[in-house]
Amino acid sequence: MAVELIYETHSISVDNETGIASGWLPGELSERGEGLARELGERRQDDDLAVVYSSDLRRAVQTAEIAFAGRPVEIRQDRRLRECDYGELNGMPVERLHGMRSRHIDEPWPGGQSYRQVVERTRDFLGDVIAEWDGCTVLVVAHAANRFALDHIVGGVPLEDLVDAPFDWRPGWTYRLVACQDGSAPI
Repeated sequence: MAVELIYETHSISVDNETGIASGWLPGELSERGEGLARELGERRQDDDLAVVYSSDLRRAVQTAEIAFAGRPVEIRQDRRLRECDYGELNGMPVERLHGMRSRHIDEPWPGGQSYRQVVERTRDFLGDVIAEWDGCTVLVVAHAANRFALDHIVGGVPLEDLVDAPFDWRPGWTYRLVACQDGSAPI
């Protein structure tokens, strides 16, 4: 069993432009973000996508809806693809977030969750994708924490190396998901 998973980050939000770490706040795409979402759709117009999944947070939903408007591909929202919940600190300045990420790999943010918890909900999502979409290409629109999870689960990169690394945007990341022998998501 194998699935090609294309990960795309949600487009630029108003919070991104103003230096706010949205976390579980819904967010809203900026005008520039809407244009980038259209570019995502153009970039992926020839991909044979079986389905598009997005986080259920507004900024990711908007990205998927704009990018794939008018295409005959189903868009499914999945709350397991949400950004890390910073709890009481949702909406904090990004500068503050960057200085604190490594402290929250295993320790949840106050009133929120840890990056390890994001990994586990992403792993659960991947197990369902592998079970339903064997042999297909699936596109996911999500958040930075989900990319950390994918690089950790599929690529074996330690979370400690991921959470503090600078974010270098690029037009998508591709992962090959192969089920474990028992059919579960990769370890």
